[in-house]
Amino acid sequence: MSIDHNSRKSLVREKMQAENVSEPAIEAFVNAVDRLHLGESGWLAEHDIQPIEEVNSYASLSAVTEDSKSLLDQLAVIKLNGGLGTGMGLAGPKSLLPVRDQDTFLDLIARQIIRLRSETGGPRPVFLLMNSFSTREDSLRHLQQYPGLVNDDGSIDFLQNKVPKLDVHTLTPVSWDDDPGLEWCPPGHGDLYPSLLGNDRLLDRLLAQGVRYLFVSNADNLGATVDLRILQHFAETGQSFLMEVASRTEVDRKGGHLARRVGDDRLVLRESAQCPAEHLEHFQDISLHRFFNTNNLWIQLEHLRDTLNREHGALQLPLIRNRKPVDPQQPDSPPVLQIESAMGAAIECFDRSGAVLIPRSRFAPVKTTNDLLAVRSDAYETDESGAVLKLIESRKGQPPLVKLDGEHYKLLDQFDALFPSGPPSLKECRSLSVKGGVRFEADVVLRGDVTINSGRDDAVLVSGEYADCVIEL
Repeated sequence: MSIDHNSRKSLVREKMQAENVSEPAIEAFVNAVDRLHLGESGWLAEHDIQPIEEVNSYASLSAVTEDSKSLLDQLAVIKLNGGLGTGMGLAGPKSLLPVRDQDTFLDLIARQIIRLRSETGGPRPVFLLMNSFSTREDSLRHLQQYPGLVNDDGSIDFLQNKVPKLDVHTLTPVSWDDDPGLEWCPPGHGDLYPSLLGNDRLLDRLLAQGVRYLFVSNADNLGATVDLRILQHFAETGQSFLMEVASRTEVDRKGGHLARRVGDDRLVLRESAQCPAEHLEHFQDISLHRFFNTNNLWIQLEHLRDTLNREHGALQLPLIRNRKPVDPQQPDSPPVLQIESAMGAAIECFDRSGAVLIPRSRFAPVKTTNDLLAVRSDAYETDESGAVLKLIESRKGQPPLVKLDGEHYKLLDQFDALFPSGPPSLKECRSLSVKGGVRFEADVVLRGDVTINSGRDDAVLVSGEYADCVIEL
């Protein structure tokens, strides 16, 4: 079936308008459909880019001066909070997962903002969650216990958008009568930019309030705190966009990396979904492409406004095309395209973009129960304020590498049942690998590299100390 492109765009626009999607989000998505129609693939082949040899390091940044604290009055902090914890078997927002005793991600974030506001003596920095429809109600209910988080205008969040899934053959919005909700998908965190425009002109309101700088990060990254040293550097250099990057290790081979585009010499972010299959070996070569995006970003709001105006309200972010069945639970259901974009990809949209190499301590995401075991263990500690969870000093910025058997530990209820007395001591553990279902008793201490193998589902690791060993149960 062929369809006129203008008709295709009309169908997209009408479907989004019927769902009250904001006009900037509609324009951004229609622009993406235009680019698909013209054959844009979003690919970044190896010959299109050059590796980055060096970037400014955090250690080279100037020490914080007393004057830099005034920058907090010009700062807004946005935490991306659209995700559910379905990967770990949760039904609600991932940010409400307890990560330290009963403290959730949102509890720690709230305390961090309140502590910063105690330094400014007012409701600055501005704080906002970027919620999804799925996370908004539960998250806002939880944060009612922190009335000091509310901004001057009474706001505390805004909503990300949703976009239609597209038929792979016609690029028109798909229909799925069995469950109309499956006709929609999230647009990726590149939706930050149309959301800033479309939520009651949030960008203009922030600028009118004297906010010049934005720090945005994922809610599940416990290391992504407001750092005055980076903020001072960002303000002094006059950059439009600053990406925090970290050195890639073997566990980061699949994460989006920083590069420089051949032709215009601009910094770019290449995600794995943008890499042709024949170049994946280069993509995953951590000695070639050395720096990955942590999704901790600093943005100059005036420059963002000017760039959006110049681009008619939509940043030209590279498209990420995901081909999936319309119903993820039915692999044989009709194939669709889910079009996404990454907010870090905006690094190529500005004349003055940069990157800073940060300590690994500023990148501590909890994506799986592997990460959860590490952050709940004694390899991490909270600071004196109870607001920041960080690696203990003796770890020298390196978290323990944990690999738990997915069949037995992937879901939170499974995980909690196998650690009934809490996590083992990991403060001196380099790596832990567990195969099979092993229940850990209290007072287990692990040191060095420990591997535990079990062919049973009821194995028990008794209390004691285990160092640099393979344990068969």
